[in-house]
Amino acid sequence: MAFNMRSQSIRAKRPGPMSAFWKKQSQSIVAPLVAVLIFLVIWQLLAFSGLTLLPGPLNVITDERTRELLLYPFYDRGGIDKGLFWQTLASLQRVAIGYLFAAVVGIGLGILVGTSPLMSKALDPIFQFLRTVPPLAWVPIALAALRQNEPAALFVIFITAIWPILINTAVGVKQIPQDYNNVSKVLQLSRREYFFEILLPSTLPYVFTGLRIAIGLSWLAIIAAEIVMSGIVGIGFFIWEAYQNNYISEVILALLYIGAVGLLLDKAMAYLQNRIVPE
Repeated sequence: MAFNMRSQSIRAKRPGPMSAFWKKQSQSIVAPLVAVLIFLVIWQLLAFSGLTLLPGPLNVITDERTRELLLYPFYDRGGIDKGLFWQTLASLQRVAIGYLFAAVVGIGLGILVGTSPLMSKALDPIFQFLRTVPPLAWVPIALAALRQNEPAALFVIFITAIWPILINTAVGVKQIPQDYNNVSKVLQLSRREYFFEILLPSTLPYVFTGLRIAIGLSWLAIIAAEIVMSGIVGIGFFIWEAYQNNYISEVILALLYIGAVGLLLDKAMAYLQNRIVPE
């Protein structure tokens, strides 16, 4: 009798599935908010103390120019005088084009290198050499070769994003279990059937790892490229112009935009990976 009462009390205290769910959700939301709040407080205290010349969060919000950018992100006065929404959108459009080309070429070359030992030995030294070149080092080469800012920026994104996609795809192809290849030979699968039934499903996790790394690198590359290039609409050039005019609050606000967009891009790619790649 006492044992039954004790077991009933334990079951009564045990949280149900809904309460456990809400507890987990509250922790995932409250913990980051508390961390951000602590960071902002420390930042503001450093600004008050004079230990840093950067404006604090309150100064960024109360600054007249920054407040205008916050309240009117969609304004467009022509030329490069546009709100942060249009500046960010212009950069995202360049990233989308360069990243798409990098994905197509990178996956194709990765499969070629992964399936052909001869091509792997021939091209691997070239790939390993080119992938170590920093994105900014490609800017003057791209400008000299293409003569225009827009195609040069796209090339910088392409050459930055292609390497993680290519290398991860090649590794994924090489990691296909030999038993799978033996089965394909026994069943006499055609090349098309082998590609869709064995190679693609086995390689997808590696491909998405490369794609996820590449999207972050693409976003970093376009910001750096736009800072160097002049006279184009984009969040990177906006930062450089604000710095040149000593509008540090605008630079900080633009950095918040960049961080938020980078986070969203990574989360979107992770969501897509979870939806497509089989568990």
